[in-house]
Order: sequence, then structure tokens, then C-alpha cells
Amino acid sequence: MAKTKAKSINIAQQMEVIRRQFKNLDAKDPSVWPLFPKTILCIFIAGVVAGIAWFAFLQDYEVQLNTERDAEFALRADYQKKLVKAVSLDALKKQREQIQQYVIQLEKQLPSKAEMAALLSDINQSGLGRSLQFELFRPGQVVARDYYAELPISIRVTGKYHDIGAFASDIAHLSRIVTLNNMSITPGARDVLTMEATARTFRYLDPEEIQAQKKAGGGK
Repeated sequence: MAKTKAKSINIAQQMEVIRRQFKNLDAKDPSVWPLFPKTILCIFIAGVVAGIAWFAFLQDYEVQLNTERDAEFALRADYQKKLVKAVSLDALKKQREQIQQYVIQLEKQLPSKAEMAALLSDINQSGLGRSLQFELFRPGQVVARDYYAELPISIRVTGKYHDIGAFASDIAHLSRIVTLNNMSITPGARDVLTMEATARTFRYLDPEEIQAQKKAGGGK
């Protein structure tokens, strides 16, 4: 108990000493102030200076810091995307090779300009082979695209239902790409049907035609 009372008296005495230091302070000359008030004044001045520096200078640095942080997040996201691509690079190369092989196979189904006559003959023979009668077989105007040419062929054939279906199947299984578009079938006498359609086939462009396409595109 005696020790506790002694501590209380010491604290009270220290507080009284500090309180006395704040009496009769000369506001015009803080240099003569006692230690404790002088320390409080220094801390206050340091806080004011820090606040002014914050609003005057450091705030701009904070904006710059936030901008750099956003850039860091963007770079990390971009890095993760590239990392995923790098990890799957071998798989992507295999897919690219498969696609290239598939494109090569498709390109082989495109005849050259010199082979178009044989392809038209194959289409005609496919109809004749199914006992169909051609009432119309008229190649249209060649439409040149970027790397290939498209040839529409207006056809009108007559024959039995199953023969017309077999003819359409034969066209789909030709070694060259041929499509039947705008098909219409109308009934006739004695179970004979008439089919009208536009057969479209495609061919390579010759080097001269490709060069002409490039020049035409550049001129436009």
C-alpha cells in the first residue's frame, strides 16, 4: 500500500510540474519556454508542415502512385494471358498444322481454269447417269473473289423423284466442290418431276487473275 501511495504522489507531482510549465508562457519568444511546452510546439509545427507538404506536393505523388499501380495490374493481367499462350504454344502449333492440312485438302478440291470444262462435263454426266433429261444447262458469268472464282450454272432437269435425289447426292460427292442452290421441284405428268437449281462451283484464280485483282483493289 505504501508503494502504491508513493507512486500516486510521484505521478501527481510530475503532472503538477508539467502544468506549471504551461503557465506564464511568452508567446513572443518560444525559445525560452520550458522543455515540455517547447516539445509540444515542435510536434505541432511538424504536423502542420507535414500537412502542407501533403496537400502541396505529396498528393500529386499519390496520384502518380495509383496510376503506376493500375499499370502494374494491367501488366500482370497481360503477362498472365501471354503466359497461358506460352504454356499452350505446342498445342496451338499442332492445331495450326492440322488447320493447314485441312486447308490444303480443301484447296485440292478447287479445280484450275483449265479443269473447269472437265468439271462441267462431270456434272452433266452425273445427271445423264441417273437417266435425267437436261432441259437447261447454262454456265453463268464468272465472279472473281480475292483468291478464287465462282461459276454459277443454271440447270433444269426432269426425271423420277429418286433419280433426282441420287443426282443431288452424286453432285455432293464429286471430287470438286459443287453446291446446289435455289432448288425448286415441281411435279409433272406420269410421276416426272422438274428440278430447277443453280449449281455453284469454284476454281483457282490464275496468277494473272490474282495480279489483276490486286491492281483493281489498289485502284479502288
